[in-house]
Amino acid sequence: MKRAAGIGLVFVAGVALACTSERGTDEDASEGAPSAPAAEEWPTAGLDLANSRATMGGRIGRATVDDLEERWTTDLDSLGSLSTVPIVVDGVVYVQGGTGQVAALDLDTGSRIWVSDPNGFNIGPFGVAVDDARVYALDGSVGVQALDRATGERVWATDVTATDTTGIDIQPVVADDVVIVSSVPVSVNGIYIGGDRGVVTALDRETGEVRWEFDTVQGDDLWGNPEVNSGGGAWYPPAVDLERGLVYVGVANPAPFPGTAEHPNGTSRPGDNLYTDSIVALDLATGDLVWFHQVTPHDIFDRDQVHAQLVELGDGSDVVVSSGKSGVVVGVDPDDGSLRWTSEVGLHENDDLTELDGPTTVAPGTYGGVLTPPAWADGVVYLPVVNAPAELRPDEVAYFGADVSVGDGEVVAVDASTGEVQWATTVPGQPLGATTVVNDLVLTTLLDGTLVALDRSDGEIVHTFELGGGTNGWMAVVADTLIVPLGTAPPARIVALGL
Repeated sequence: MKRAAGIGLVFVAGVALACTSERGTDEDASEGAPSAPAAEEWPTAGLDLANSRATMGGRIGRATVDDLEERWTTDLDSLGSLSTVPIVVDGVVYVQGGTGQVAALDLDTGSRIWVSDPNGFNIGPFGVAVDDARVYALDGSVGVQALDRATGERVWATDVTATDTTGIDIQPVVADDVVIVSSVPVSVNGIYIGGDRGVVTALDRETGEVRWEFDTVQGDDLWGNPEVNSGGGAWYPPAVDLERGLVYVGVANPAPFPGTAEHPNGTSRPGDNLYTDSIVALDLATGDLVWFHQVTPHDIFDRDQVHAQLVELGDGSDVVVSSGKSGVVVGVDPDDGSLRWTSEVGLHENDDLTELDGPTTVAPGTYGGVLTPPAWADGVVYLPVVNAPAELRPDEVAYFGADVSVGDGEVVAVDASTGEVQWATTVPGQPLGATTVVNDLVLTTLLDGTLVALDRSDGEIVHTFELGGGTNGWMAVVADTLIVPLGTAPPARIVALGL
C-alpha cells in the first residue's frame, strides 16, 4: 500500500479515508460520574483509565451550548491527518499527526510551543500519552518514541513490530510505570499479510524496554495456515483497572475476510480464531491472560471488538463494557469475564450468517458499528454508531469497504447494568468523532465536520455547529473549552471552541 504524493490513507479501526498531508455549573455535575481528573486537563486518551470520556463541572451544558464560539484555530498542515484525541496537561495541548510529528500548543492561544521532527507515515489511529517528563507517541508505523515534554527532543524509541508488514496504530496509554500499545497486521507496507499477528506490548516508561507481551492470536500456527492467515491486535487504548491490576483490551478481527478464491468464507482458518473479536483481561504486571470473552467466533465480516470501558454502576459495582464494529455491545464481569448482558445497536442485516453463497449486503459493514470510542457516565454508555452496509462476496477480500461519507449514523444510550437501550437518535451523517459526555450533554462530530450536541436524558439534538473541516478524530474537553482536531482535509488543524 503505497502513498501517493501528498495523499495518505487515514484509518480508524480499519476505515480508509482520503487525507491530504500538505463544562452547566459545578452543581450540575452528576454524583454518579466517574472519578475524573481535574476539569482543566484531559490527561489520557479516554480522559481516565476507565475510558469514560465524561467530564462534569464547568459551564458547558444544554443551557449554554448555543453560545459556543471559536476561540482559536491552529493550522498543523505538516502533521498530516489527525485521527485521535489531543492530550491536555498543565495548559499544553499535545497532538500527533500522520507524518509522525507531535505538536505542543498553548491551551489559551493555540500558539506552537514546539513541533517534533517527522519520523514516518502512519495510517492511524495514532496519538500521544503524557506523564510528568515525557510525551509518548508512535514512531512511524513500527514502534513507540518518547519525547522530552519541554522540548520535543527524542529520548528513546522502541520497535514493537515483528515483520515489515506489521504496523502499530493505537494511541498509547501510560499506567503505573509502563506504556501500553499494540501492533496490528496492517501497515504502510502491507495489509493482512499471511503470518502477521497483533501483539499487545508494555514498555518501561523510563527506558523503552519491553516489560511483557501478549500475543492476541492463540497458538503458533495462525489457526492452521500461517501462509494465508493473519489477525488480532488492538486499534484503541485499553481500559486499565489499577485496583484489580488488570488491563482490558479489545481485540480486532481475523483475516482474510470474507475469504479468498482458494479459501472462501474464511475456510483457511477453521474454528473460533481466538482471541480475535474478544475482550481480554491481562495482568498489568506480567501480561498474562486472566480471562477472555469472545463476541464473534470465526468472524468473516471484520467485526473488530475494539473498545473497552470499565463502567461504574449505581450500586457501587462495575462492569466491563465491550463494543466495536460488530454493533454488538456486551457487559462482562471484571473479575472473570462472565457475560452479564448483550445488546445490539445500529443497523443489522445478514450479519448472523456464518457463510455467504454469493454477493450479499451485510450490516454492519466492514466499516460499520461502533467505529470510534464511546463515552459513559451515571452507569449509561453512549455509543457513536456508523450505519454503512457493504456488499460482500464469499471468495473476495473486503479490506476496503463501505462509503462512510454517505448515510446517517446514530448515537445510542445503553444502560450498563442491563444492556437495555434507553434511546437511539439518528444524526445527519456518520459519527466518526467518538462520543463525549459534558455535564447534561453528549457530544459527537460527524465526518463532514458537524458538531452535534444531544441531551443525555432523551437523545434530543439540541445544537449543531459547523467546524469548517472534516474530522475523524475526537475532542478533548477542558473547563469551558472543546479542543477538536480537524484532520481529514487540508490543512489539518486544531479548533478550540469556548463560551
